[in-house]
Amino acid sequence: MIHNSLFKKYGLEAYYHPFHVKKETLAETIHAMKLLNIAGFNVTVPHKERIIPYLDEIDDLAKMIGAVNTVKNESGKLIGYNTDGIGFVESLKELDNEFINKRIVIIGAGGAARAIYFSLASAGVKCLDIANRTENNALKIIHAYPLNIETNCLTLNQLEQSLHHYDIIIQTTSVGMEPNDHQSLIEFSKLQINTLVIDIIYKPAVTKFLKNAEMNGARIDNGLTMLYNQAAYAFQIWTGIFPDVSKGITT
Repeated sequence: MIHNSLFKKYGLEAYYHPFHVKKETLAETIHAMKLLNIAGFNVTVPHKERIIPYLDEIDDLAKMIGAVNTVKNESGKLIGYNTDGIGFVESLKELDNEFINKRIVIIGAGGAARAIYFSLASAGVKCLDIANRTENNALKIIHAYPLNIETNCLTLNQLEQSLHHYDIIIQTTSVGMEPNDHQSLIEFSKLQINTLVIDIIYKPAVTKFLKNAEMNGARIDNGLTMLYNQAAYAFQIWTGIFPDVSKGITT
């Protein structure tokens, strides 16, 4: 809906269509994209990291993040980018324009977590921790970041006991999406009132994670604004036009 609406708005001859790609056919799919001379495409879970070996070139930021969500075809060469992190930062600016000075924790250590961590760190956030089931995966993110930023790694149990330390909590895992929409990674009994709690999932619009946070006094937001913003940056990569998505997209 977002991209087809934008193609129409700017008078571009293009069409955006979803494809369900299985792990075992990823290589053939990318080869087909080249053969069909597809101008560009997005990549979502679970292929953001798997796709990298099949691309001809990777943007420096995407290389550092280790995940790709946007690909552009330049004269037969497939170039990978990542707009997730910058899309999230733009959405966070709308929710809290003083986020740089806030105490933030990211839940998860996958491709989305890496993109958000790198982008927040680059924006100047000073207190940026990571909570994950596996500490080693969180440490990989910290060690991969080239700038000096102090980050603590927490288990989910440790996070539950220290929620009152944080102003912003960001959930980046797929827990909360179908078929795990009945699950929430943590409990919020120790949450401070008016903490901003964000779940980057947008379907369902309000996950169990967000419902539980709101019941304990949090301000909540889902991943829809991030979706619009990362799409705007992807659209710019493909077309050279940065669209206005501040009021949402209408067909």
